[in-house]
Amino acid sequence: MLKQASALAAGLLAALSVWAAPTVEMTTSLGKITLELYPEKAPKTVEMFMYNAKHGFYEGTIFHRVIDNFMIQGGGFLPAMEEKKPRTPALQNEANNGLTNERGTLAMARTMDPHSAKVQFFINLKNNDFLNHRSPADGRTWGYAVFGKVTQGMDVVDKIAKVPTGNAGYYQDVPVTPVVIQNVKIISEK
Repeated sequence: MLKQASALAAGLLAALSVWAAPTVEMTTSLGKITLELYPEKAPKTVEMFMYNAKHGFYEGTIFHRVIDNFMIQGGGFLPAMEEKKPRTPALQNEANNGLTNERGTLAMARTMDPHSAKVQFFINLKNNDFLNHRSPADGRTWGYAVFGKVTQGMDVVDKIAKVPTGNAGYYQDVPVTPVVIQNVKIISEK
């Protein structure tokens, strides 16, 4: 009976792992952040993020824009504020996916062009409803695509949010001491 129960439990765990969301671990100079990704909601965004993670693109990049009580942004610049050349094309905006920019969510950064996101991302420090997708009736249809959330390490995110910032050339809100993304390791792909 015990043997059957163990076999059943193992089978259930295996079945659940098939449905588990992809997970990555981001190691920063201030600690580790575990992120769960949502390919069913933002398939192309997750695919490109995973591609960049697998190929080491994020290694050595920094959180280059930190605004306490708003968000921390990273993934596109090196410590000397040199932009790292993306290997992937701009994405079609996937903000109309039902996910919202709530505290702890991971979203794509972009320019004013709604379809310009490539590699930069941000983690929301609070609920930022104004970044969400809106209906055409609201006059602003494109938001910022949420594609994951922090599952562990929100204390690290909050620590990053509190670092002293200043200007670096024409960039504002840049940490005085770089917060380096040492690597982004894929823990599970499904």
